[in-house]
Amino acid sequence: MKIPVIIDCDPGTDDTIALIMALVSDKLDVKAITTVAGNQTAEKTAVNGLKIVSFLDKAVPVARGAEKPIMRPLVTAGHVHGESGMAHVELPEAKIEYLNTKAWDLFYEMSIKNDEKIHLITLGPLSNVAIALMKYPKLKDGISRITMMGGSMGYGNDTPAAEYNIFADPEAAKIVFESGIPITMVGLDCTHKAWLTKSEIESMGDSSKKNGVWLAKEMMQHIHEFASRFNFEGAIMHDPSAIAAVIDPTLIQTEDYFVTVETKGDYTTGKTVVDTMRVTGNKPNAQVAIEMDRERFVDLVRGLIKNYEI
Repeated sequence: MKIPVIIDCDPGTDDTIALIMALVSDKLDVKAITTVAGNQTAEKTAVNGLKIVSFLDKAVPVARGAEKPIMRPLVTAGHVHGESGMAHVELPEAKIEYLNTKAWDLFYEMSIKNDEKIHLITLGPLSNVAIALMKYPKLKDGISRITMMGGSMGYGNDTPAAEYNIFADPEAAKIVFESGIPITMVGLDCTHKAWLTKSEIESMGDSSKKNGVWLAKEMMQHIHEFASRFNFEGAIMHDPSAIAAVIDPTLIQTEDYFVTVETKGDYTTGKTVVDTMRVTGNKPNAQVAIEMDRERFVDLVRGLIKNYEI
């Protein structure tokens, strides 16, 4: 039985790869894609989300969400993802239109109103999810689990302490971690072990035609070039790691911890505070991914991407 999911994202180079994977997986029933401001402005991420779905010729609705964090100014990541959010790639204009429904209303309609539990996969800042939980307190009963790409047990990548998706809207992240919804946090401890070498990128399939293989490899090559500036062994697959963890949970190793988010620190705002020593006495509220089986991850990504050769 396929897992019913909504993917909340801010496309985004690695978001693009994650969507390519999710939309072809026989394990996921992608009910909708929602977009949020993050890697680029809300307008750009929404346009990108719509163009990706249209380019891949998938019948999946796309809804727009928050234009900024719930309590602070927007901080984008154009230096990583490019001015458009899609690196150097320009996709054709979309042949489909957005839903006339905001992301947070869609979460509620597709879960509580439809009486179907949804697995929510978040690949960007958690603004949409926090707004939904504030507007619809009963929503937590309609979400079976949130698998998020975000956070870290230790170091950050946007600041020394904070991973970008959490740093971009820490108040929203705090609301989500305190919601009581089961959470799997796929953070930097895991995603930095999910990388692709140049040869592995080349092995993803025939990219001579402008299809999903071509688009995935263009994004991967951009990420590889960016990662090389920091002496990483390959292209770090942040968002694809979260998709992979839902498709095959055995790829990751997790530990149950209590996690909260720092919102007021001078140097630590956006840090996911993980109680690894269990000193707070708080019950664990998240499965924290600490390992990724890299070889099997690469095989999974390759297998999914190659479906677009047909």
